[in-house]
Amino acid sequence: MMVFTIAGRELRTMFLSPLAWAILGVIQIILALLFLMLLDQYVNDILPRFSGYEQMPGVTDFVVTGLFQNAGVILLMVCPLLTMRLISEERRNRTLSLLFSAPISISEIVLGKYLGVLAFLLIMVGMITLMPLSLLAGGGLDFGKLAACVLALCLLIAAFAALGLFISALANQPTVAAISTFGALLLLWIINWSRSGAGGVLEYLSMLHHYDKLLSGLVTTENLLYFCLFILAFLVLSIHVLDNDRLQK
Repeated sequence: MMVFTIAGRELRTMFLSPLAWAILGVIQIILALLFLMLLDQYVNDILPRFSGYEQMPGVTDFVVTGLFQNAGVILLMVCPLLTMRLISEERRNRTLSLLFSAPISISEIVLGKYLGVLAFLLIMVGMITLMPLSLLAGGGLDFGKLAACVLALCLLIAAFAALGLFISALANQPTVAAISTFGALLLLWIINWSRSGAGGVLEYLSMLHHYDKLLSGLVTTENLLYFCLFILAFLVLSIHVLDNDRLQK
């Protein structure tokens, strides 16, 4: 299928860019340091303080959940750099008309570019997951909660990528797309911090609210549906934007 051809091309293009390798390296270093700090705090502070308590937090609750919480925040800042060029660079280089003239549909273009950047992000998630798995060398893990954390991060980055692709489809410059995507993601991250007014609606719209629920192990239909609808909505909007561009050319 052309979707996977476009996705493979996007993924190869990313790995040919120094920016992608720099992002992978920097994120791994930062999260590895945070992981070691959480582990040190758990061993030297949490264990002595709660030793003997039945409800003592486990290493998965404290270290693994903390790692994935930090990973979500860091990837919120990184994803706009990866999605900014998906469509806007084509428009800036005036090669978008070449895509439109190719024997592929707009849906295939959008899904191909989306799956390409998502594959790169999933590689990143896999590298992050290796950190908590290293704890098996000296103890045990709650694999149910670890799976919930991995699922939560995968859904989160998929939502980040969908919104970033949509804004890239609107923007004429990658820089504008990156800044706008970061602003939109940050707004959706902190939108429920205000408890006044329509608090329930804002809480439901907040990515952080649903992400934290999944990290705690509450894999509910509501949280899964939120991310699935979010991803689907922005992919459909991206297709609609490009379809309008094609009709105008």
